[in-house]
Amino acid sequence: MKHGKHEEIATYKVVPFIGGDVEMLRARYVTQHFSRHFHEEYAVGFIEQGAMGFRYRGADLVASRGTINLVVPGEAHDGHAATDTGWIYRMFYLPPEVVLRAAAELTPNPSQPHFRKGVLEDADLARTILETHAALESGGATSLESQTRLLRLLVNWINRHGEERPGWPGIGNEHRAVRLAREYMRDNPAEDVSLEHLARLGNLSPFHFLRVFERDLGITPHAFLVQARVNRAKKLLAGPLRLADVAAECGFSDQSHLTRWFRRQFGITPGRYRNFVQNSRT
Repeated sequence: MKHGKHEEIATYKVVPFIGGDVEMLRARYVTQHFSRHFHEEYAVGFIEQGAMGFRYRGADLVASRGTINLVVPGEAHDGHAATDTGWIYRMFYLPPEVVLRAAAELTPNPSQPHFRKGVLEDADLARTILETHAALESGGATSLESQTRLLRLLVNWINRHGEERPGWPGIGNEHRAVRLAREYMRDNPAEDVSLEHLARLGNLSPFHFLRVFERDLGITPHAFLVQARVNRAKKLLAGPLRLADVAAECGFSDQSHLTRWFRRQFGITPGRYRNFVQNSRT
């Protein structure tokens, strides 16, 4: 990855896999700061250069060169450079159903794997992540090679570091009022909903609702609404709508508003993301 001293570069790719699509990111960031959010996918990657700092599971962590960083669905986290020169990394974003299908290769009665640590020091697995990502990024791999490499990577990762857990923080385990509010915002991301309305869904006072929401999900209701809007925009970017129309459809005031928040969550502009995704699927 060629770059200037402070140039930031990010490339995305979508790879069809058993059970769903896998998204890949390779990026160099220096000033990028990811806002606090959570994924509904597993995110696992390899730090090629530099170091990334992030707040995860109540601790301040640093993923440095040669290590693996990961987050599980529902765990709120952020991200920023831990050195003056930033960091370069390769990431996979894996839907839960994809990971569960891989877990089924290890046991006849699989449960959804959980990974407690946010940083892993495992040279063999790190090398596998690097080699798999590079092979799929090149575009020269056949479908059979891509799926074989990914399946071997996932089985290796789960076998070496996976734990059993009945669920994830913030996804299916939260207070009823939080679940109702979360579902409402996800279904109505463009609505300018009030705190009072969300609190009434679960028969709580606004202050009580605010406390349990932040406790259960690790982010504020406003941050979740922005995330729901960005996630909705991400899906629409695979279609034909103009960027300005995507912004309006998702509740952003204008295209620049969408761009600012999209980059804070995904580290790339909506226009570049659209180009990468649509090119990956042609």
